[in-house]
Amino acid sequence: MQVIAMVQTLPVSICIATFRRRDQLRLLLEDMARQTSLPAQVVVVDNDPGATAADVVHSFASSRPPFQVDYSVQPKPSIALTRNQSIARAEQEWLAFIDDDERAPAAWLQTIFSSVVQAEADGALGPVVPQVPAHAPDWIARGRFYDFPRMTTGEIVPPNRLRFGNVLIRGWKLKALPGPFDPDYGLKTGEDGDMLGRLVRAGARIVWCDEAEVVEPVESKRLNLRWLLQRAYSGGQDFGRKTLSGHYGPINWVGVVRLWCTAVVQLTASLLLAAVTLPAGRHRAAAWVQRAWANAGKLSAFLGASYEEYQRS
Repeated sequence: MQVIAMVQTLPVSICIATFRRRDQLRLLLEDMARQTSLPAQVVVVDNDPGATAADVVHSFASSRPPFQVDYSVQPKPSIALTRNQSIARAEQEWLAFIDDDERAPAAWLQTIFSSVVQAEADGALGPVVPQVPAHAPDWIARGRFYDFPRMTTGEIVPPNRLRFGNVLIRGWKLKALPGPFDPDYGLKTGEDGDMLGRLVRAGARIVWCDEAEVVEPVESKRLNLRWLLQRAYSGGQDFGRKTLSGHYGPINWVGVVRLWCTAVVQLTASLLLAAVTLPAGRHRAAAWVQRAWANAGKLSAFLGASYEEYQRS
């Protein structure tokens, strides 16, 4: 007699914001159906007013996956509003967020869910492992430009490392926040750190789960110095803006002057080191130029500049 194993369903809504990544989204939805512990709901919010993901989601839903599938369109260009709509449509006790260009191993959801239960936490973040394609330039592959810092499982995630891409959060705490994502970040990076920072200041406890890896294949359009510098500038500007607003803690005029002077010194030193290290390899010089651009972004925050990384032509 054949024994059919029962797969556990967790009280989790998977929230996916998507924009014109049909093939990646299809693969991600298939990953959700292969989880060793299944979500109860998958919510897809399409930020393309043309609803280009509709047939992908409807085709997947017609295959009768073992969970509820919810699809809607949020037409205004805004990562913040799109994620807010996914939260509003999520029905479960826990909300998990994964980007539409990422891949989730079969044990991902069970691993990150177990981590919050064991730590008695309100949320957990996991690593996003970049997958650099074989055709990437050698200096890109050697530079490890897409890596994020990792931590020990169970550690509290510090404010400057709070980000999305691989996260599980207690639903009611998230929905109690205004927004929860600030629409002012609609076309800028940093909406994730802003929201998670406010969540932590409201009393949430968010830990790291190093075993809950997801994989992010690096797109070809990101395999160049221009993209790396734009990303560094945007990240530096976001850090400067959050520091000046007190996001990372109270700051007075002495702290403001210190931040400015430090950024100027680091910008200058980074450019000099880029020139010095160039003979040792383009990847080393590029890393220093990247740091210089990040500090330029910090300085631009003093001038009220606002770089909209997600601006669409």
